Amino acid sequence: MLFRGKFKLTDRMLAVPDHLGSFFPVSASESRDGAGGSGTDSGEEMETFLRDAILGDHVVGGHSDDDDDEDLKLWEEDPRQDCKRVNHKASGKPCVDADESGPELESELSQKIIDLEALQKVASRGLPPGAGGARALVWKLLLGYLPGNRDLWDRILAEKRSAYLKLKSELILDPSRSTSNMEFPLASTTQDGRRVVDGQLERHVVPNGEHPLSLVKASVWHQYFQDSEITAQIDRDLLRTHPNIRFFAGESTFSLRNRESMRNILLLFAKLNPAIGYVQGMNEIVAPLYYVFSTDSDTQNAANAEADSFSCFVTLLSDSVDHFCPQLDNSPMGILSTLSDLSELLKANDEELWRHLELSNKVKPQFYAFRWITLLLTQEFEFQAVLRIWDSLLGSPFGVQEMALRVCCAMLMCARGELLDGDFAANLKLLQHYSCLELENLLRVAREKVVVPSTWGFRCKSETPLSSSGFFSSSTN
Repeated sequence: MLFRGKFKLTDRMLAVPDHLGSFFPVSASESRDGAGGSGTDSGEEMETFLRDAILGDHVVGGHSDDDDDEDLKLWEEDPRQDCKRVNHKASGKPCVDADESGPELESELSQKIIDLEALQKVASRGLPPGAGGARALVWKLLLGYLPGNRDLWDRILAEKRSAYLKLKSELILDPSRSTSNMEFPLASTTQDGRRVVDGQLERHVVPNGEHPLSLVKASVWHQYFQDSEITAQIDRDLLRTHPNIRFFAGESTFSLRNRESMRNILLLFAKLNPAIGYVQGMNEIVAPLYYVFSTDSDTQNAANAEADSFSCFVTLLSDSVDHFCPQLDNSPMGILSTLSDLSELLKANDEELWRHLELSNKVKPQFYAFRWITLLLTQEFEFQAVLRIWDSLLGSPFGVQEMALRVCCAMLMCARGELLDGDFAANLKLLQHYSCLELENLLRVAREKVVVPSTWGFRCKSETPLSSSGFFSSSTN
């Protein structure tokens, strides 16, 4: 059914899907303040992310859903226009590596048993421009959502998508729908079922546990009101997620549906992992996954983007979830320890720059790299460039977290000249408003030039186990 026979990168797959060219206009009035934070009850931005925020007060102009302007673009003007910027290779002219990877990628995906190590090498150098369904498939393979054996794909996809729908129906509650489907006894009906004709309207007797004002903790309404607090925070953050991209922003049916799917993913994660819950910034992690999967050129895969994104989101977050837990900040797996790893990595690769930043200027990684690491660079680059960077993160043999630190170190090394000439204020501004250098060169430095010290005991697994309620129990062997 899905992907049977030899895999071919068709013209349709190598092009941006047609339905991306007719987005509804944006009507978002909130500025993008940067994502981050650790609380789910206040709805306020985490102070560190506010300090790092680079977007300013950008308001996207609004239009009505009735506009059918064929000139509407997927991307609004970049709100970071005040920053010095060079176009990313990933969003402009394709890089040589990505151009050359097309035939190699097609060859790898044509095999009956996918060689994941070979696929990693191809992905780390960049997937072909407008990779479409190829990128979605590659990411699912690299994240372990699909096994290497193509013959198992149909069964695994069916099982995991069915499991997600079951999980969603059990945990995302709609009490008005559930109570309306109950068979309530009528107050004007006798015990033997005969109607009492008294001229009064029929009334439903609602069980106490199903009443909206019920205080019973097991009540569906009680659970619904608890969830609504988390949902409100998620919705606020989703409104700030890429407000310059019509796929996510605005009040069109299309963008509302996309935000609803991402809300479901984040709410399910929070309910399955109450010790962690939902934390601001998780919306930025789920956005690239959902975008790539929902714009798959295969319509069946695109229709199941929500289920696929949930599984891959949990997998991706499993290595770094401790970064979202303030109580673990000082633990060996906490964000402060990871920031210390970045400092040690820079010192090992460019001690002069390290001394200038941390000893002379007192510019610590906490001042600029907190968001880089926690949000996997999703706010430092244009969205299409983020997809290219994630190709390298997911395809890295070092693992996502180590490769992310390599990229962060390369960002510092590639801005070496400006940083050495700058003082505290200039360098802090440069790093909090990072101007993209040539992206492919940056990734090449991260991949090939950054050297990890032999004494660096990098920790690649989180101390906090994530629950998916058995979602990954399907065999992939």
